[in-house]
Amino acid sequence: MKRSMLAIAVALAAPQALANDDVKSDDMEHIQILSHYDKLRTEAGSATLLSEEQLAEFEYDDIHRILASVPGVNIREEDGYGLRPNIGFRGVTPERSKKITIMEDGVLIGPAPYSAPAAYYFPVTTRMTAVEVFKGPAAIKHGPQSVAGALNLVTRAVPEFSEGAIDLAMGSDGYTKAHAYFGSVVNNVGFLLEGVNLQADGFKDLDGGTDTGFEKNDLLAKFNYKLQQGEFEHTFGLKLSYADELSNETYLGLTDADFDATPYRRYAASQPDNMDTKHSQVMFSHHLKYQDVSLTSRVYRNDYERAWLKLDGVTNTEATLPEILANPQDEEYQRLYHVLSGVEDSIPFSGRPNFLSMGTNDREYFSQGMQVDGTAKFKLAGYDNTLSFGVRFHEDEIERKHFKETYGMKDGSAFNLGLDKVYTSQNTENTKAWSVYLEDKVTIDALTLGLGIRGELMDMAYQDTVNADDWQDKTTRIWLPGMSGFYQLSEDSGILFGVHQGFSPASPQQSVDIEIEKSTNYEFGGRFNDGVTQLEVVSFFNDYSNLKESCGQSNCGALEVGKEFNGGEAHVYGLEAQFSQRYPLNLQIDIPYGFVYTYTKGEFKNDRYTNFAQWGHVKSGDELPYLPEHQASFNIGVSAPDWRVSLAVKYVGSMSEAAGRSWDSSTDPNAPNGSYDLVLEGKEVSAITTVDLSAVYELGKYGQVYAKVDNLLDETKIVSRRPYGARPGKPRQFTLGYKYSF
Repeated sequence: MKRSMLAIAVALAAPQALANDDVKSDDMEHIQILSHYDKLRTEAGSATLLSEEQLAEFEYDDIHRILASVPGVNIREEDGYGLRPNIGFRGVTPERSKKITIMEDGVLIGPAPYSAPAAYYFPVTTRMTAVEVFKGPAAIKHGPQSVAGALNLVTRAVPEFSEGAIDLAMGSDGYTKAHAYFGSVVNNVGFLLEGVNLQADGFKDLDGGTDTGFEKNDLLAKFNYKLQQGEFEHTFGLKLSYADELSNETYLGLTDADFDATPYRRYAASQPDNMDTKHSQVMFSHHLKYQDVSLTSRVYRNDYERAWLKLDGVTNTEATLPEILANPQDEEYQRLYHVLSGVEDSIPFSGRPNFLSMGTNDREYFSQGMQVDGTAKFKLAGYDNTLSFGVRFHEDEIERKHFKETYGMKDGSAFNLGLDKVYTSQNTENTKAWSVYLEDKVTIDALTLGLGIRGELMDMAYQDTVNADDWQDKTTRIWLPGMSGFYQLSEDSGILFGVHQGFSPASPQQSVDIEIEKSTNYEFGGRFNDGVTQLEVVSFFNDYSNLKESCGQSNCGALEVGKEFNGGEAHVYGLEAQFSQRYPLNLQIDIPYGFVYTYTKGEFKNDRYTNFAQWGHVKSGDELPYLPEHQASFNIGVSAPDWRVSLAVKYVGSMSEAAGRSWDSSTDPNAPNGSYDLVLEGKEVSAITTVDLSAVYELGKYGQVYAKVDNLLDETKIVSRRPYGARPGKPRQFTLGYKYSF
C-alpha cells in the first residue's frame, strides 16, 4: 500500500516525460509507453506524459487547464470552458491549435489536418486516460504540423478483465457531468463501452436572459481480439466513436468599459449565436509483435460537420465590429454600439436602418487514411539499434457552405427578418498526402544518437462550387531531416541535444506567393533523476525562414477569412524547466510538489507591411503577439491512504494583441499603395494568476467523493479581445462529484 501511494504521489507531482522504448500490444493508443518515475530517462527530445492519475487529480474537462503544467505550451483562452482550444508549443500561434499535430490514439483527429488545420473539433478530455506531448526532435514521427510538436490523446484501453466505473458531478452555473464505462472479455473478444455527457448553463449573463451554456455528448465503443500463433502475437481492434455539441457560444465580446463594469455580460446582438456539431470515427487496427519487432496498422475515417450561427457585422455601415467596440463613444460608432447592446432598435426614427448580419459557417469535413508504424531492435557492429519507421496515406477535405441572414434588433431582442439567405463562401479544399518517416537510435557506450527523416508528399486541390473557373491544383514535396542525442553523465544525470527541420503547409486555396512555413529547430538541455528529485531543463531555438499566418473568424473577424500571409524570417527561443520532489511526512502521509517554468521570446527578423489583423506593419525586433514571455506553475499536495488535497497555481505573463502598427501609404512613403488600420495596436492581455484546489476522500468499497474549486481566487481579467471585444475567463466554479469503480 505504501509503495503504491508513493507511486501515485510522484505521478501527481511530476508532469515529466518518463519514457522507455517498450511498446505493449495492449497499449497501441500510446505513441510510446512512458513510465519508470524512479529512473533517469535516456531518450533524446522533449516528451511529456500526463498520466491517468494526474488527469484525475483536478478532474479537468478543459485541455487548457490540463496542459498548464506542461513546459513550453502557450495558450489563448476563449470561452472559459475550453470548448474550442487554442494551443501552441514553443511560441507558434495558438489560434485554433492549427500549428500542432493533434492525434487521438496515434491517429490524426483534426477535421482536416492538411486542408484546413484549424481544430474546431477537439475530443472530450474527460474520457482520456493519458495525454502525451512531443516537442523538438521527439516530434519527427508526427505531422503534418512539425515546427512545434504533437499532442496525442489516449483513450481507455479494452480491459483484460471485467471492470467499469461511474463518475457523477455537479457544480456552479448548472454544471453537470455523467461519465460511465464498462469493459470485459467474452470468448477471447474484449469490449469497452463508454459514454460522457457534459453540460452547463454558462457563466455569462446574456441581455434578454437566455442560456449561454453548452451540452456535449461523447460515446465510445472498442472491441479487440487477441491471437497467439507461435511467437507471433496479434491484436485486432475496432474503434467506433460519436460526439456532438450544442453550445450557445459567440465571438462577440465587450467594450473595455463594459468589461470593467460587468465582465460576464453578453450583448443582446449575440442572442441567436449557436454552434451545432457532430463527429464520428471508425478505426480498424492490427498490432503484430514478433520478438523485437512490432508493427501497428490502422485504417481510419473521421467525419465532422458544424453549423455556427454568429454575428458578423452591422449593415449599412463600413464600420467593423472591432472598430465599433474599440471606439463606442465616437459619433461614428455610438449608434451602432447601441444596436449591438440592444439599447436602440435596428430601425431608427429617422435615417438608415442598421440590421444585424448573422453568418452561419456551415461546413462538412472528412479525413481518412491508412498508416503503418513499426519498431525493430537489433545489433549492428556490436551496438544496440532501435529502428522506428512509418508510412501513411491520408486524405482530407473541407466543404464550405457559408451563408448570411439578416436579423433585426427590437426592444432588446434579436430576431430573424425572414429574408432569403445570401451565400458567401461555397468551395471545397482537398488534400491527398503520403507521409513517411525513418529514425534509427543507436547506443554507443553512454551516448544514444538518433538520426531520422520525415517526408511529406502532398497533392492539393481547391474548387469554388459556384464559379467553375475558380480552381487550383498544387503539389508540395518536402523532406525534413533531424538528429537527436542523449549522453549519460552518470546513473542519475545526462544531457540531451537535437536539431530538426519543421514545416507547416499552406492551404490548397492559397496562391504560390504564400510560402510554406519552415524552420530549423534546435534544443539542448539536461536531466537529473535520483529517484527522489526529478529535474529537466531544456533550451530551444526555432529559426524560421518564413513564418506564416492565416485568417479565421476567431482571429481576424469576418474580413479576409481563409487568407494566409507571409511573415518572413523570425526567431523564437526560450527555456523550459520542470522540477519535482516528494517529501514523506510520515509513514502514512506524503507531500508531492512540483514546479514548471517557461521562458519564451519571439521576434520578427525583417520589416514587412501586411494586412494581417495581428501584424500590420512589423519591423525587425517586434515581438510575436499572444506569446507570454514568462509562464510558471506550482503544484503541491498532501496525500494519505484515504484522502488527498491538491493545490495548483498558474501564472501567465502579459501578451500583446498586435505585433506591429497601422500603416498608410499617404503618410509612409515606403508603404505599398493602400493602408491598414490595426485596431488593437498597443493593446495587451494582462498577466493573470489562477489557483485551483481539489480534494478526494476514499470511501473504501463504496467509491470516492471529490470536490474542487477552479479559479479559487475568482480572478476576473480579459483573456482576449479577438475577434470582437473583451472576453473573460471562467469565474470561480465549485464542483462536487462521486466515483464508483467495480
